Parts: sequence; C-alpha cells; structure tokens
Amino acid sequence: MTFTEKPIELKNETLILNNLRAMFWPKQNALIVSDLHIGKSAHFRRHGIPVSVDVQRKDLDRLSFLVSHYQAKQLIVVGDLFHAEVNTDMDLFKRWRDKETDLEILLIKGNHDRLKAEVYEGFKINCCQDQWDMAPFRFVHEPKLLSDRFVISGHIHPGVEIKSRGRPRLRLPCFQVSASQLILPAFSEFTGLATSKVKKNQIFHAFTETAFFEF
Repeated sequence: MTFTEKPIELKNETLILNNLRAMFWPKQNALIVSDLHIGKSAHFRRHGIPVSVDVQRKDLDRLSFLVSHYQAKQLIVVGDLFHAEVNTDMDLFKRWRDKETDLEILLIKGNHDRLKAEVYEGFKINCCQDQWDMAPFRFVHEPKLLSDRFVISGHIHPGVEIKSRGRPRLRLPCFQVSASQLILPAFSEFTGLATSKVKKNQIFHAFTETAFFEF
C-alpha cells in the first residue's frame, strides 16, 4: 500500500487529503469519508454477478490503516456507508467494528442507507438524516450550494479524465473543491467514476497510487 498526502486550507482549517480516498481534519481528530457501500459486493453475488469478497476486505483494510495512521477518534461518513440489504458483507464489517470499538462513527445518511435503526444501533453508529453542522462546515451526502455554510459531501464519485496524444485516456478519482464546497471521492474502489471537464472556479485534486495532481 503506497500512501501520500496533500494538506489544503479551507475556511481557516487545515484538511489533509490522501490517496487512499479519505480526508483528515486534525483540529477535530476526525477521519472523513464517503460512499463505502458496505454490502455491495455481496449484493452483486446474490444477483448472480461474481464479485470477490476481497473487494470489501481491502476497503476495510485501508480504513483500518487510516484510523491507525491518524489516530482518529471520530469517523464521519457523509453518506452511503452501506449499499443495500443486510448481507454476508456485514460479517466483515462487524469484525472490523469489533476491532475499532473506541472509534466514534457519525453517519449522515445517504440514498443507499436504508437499513433498520437497530442495525445502526448494533454497530454503535450515530446517525443523522440530512445534515450535520460542525463549524465551519456542513456535512451532507449530496452536493449542494449554500450561502451560509461550506459544504462537505460525496455521492457523485468525482473524477477527472486526462487525455494524452497517442495514449489511452486516464481516469482518476479526485477531491473536487470550489469556494463553497468540497466533494469527496468514493472510498470504495468498487464504484463508478463521474468524470467531468475542469471548470472555472473549481480545483480537482486528483491522485494516483503515488502522487497528487491539481487541475
């Protein structure tokens, strides 16, 4: 596992981006992620599509590394922690959670987080339905523009597409930042990538296994 970071400043706060698809907020000792989609691989297998359970295991291994590396006390998930129904992938998550009992988990529910309340309670996950304010930020699942708060969100799985003459197009996940919001990349590697053209007043912090690139 190759690990690299990129600190940025937003609203007088230092945030540390990393190429393992997460962000750390030192002042709050909080690791911030989006779109883990726990249960997605088992959901596909249930419908006859052969997806290895290693997909889920690798995502959780990366999450464990990040919690340990930053000594995070809090995990903020801006939506889609889970993917669908309760399934066998939940057993992996339970074993992971049993090792991270001191970690506080806050989930701002996304469109896929439709499990019963007792499931979240069993995993000791604190949930809020639409948003969570922690000055100077507002955490939501789907990106939105607000005049009174800087928004941190996920949902769209942002990425950039790099064209090079004579070579195949390269598609990279990224952190998408504007004057009023930051959109996190999907934490799970078993997700699609919504690439878009570089726009004015937007910064795309794209990354590979070894480096960051700003567009």
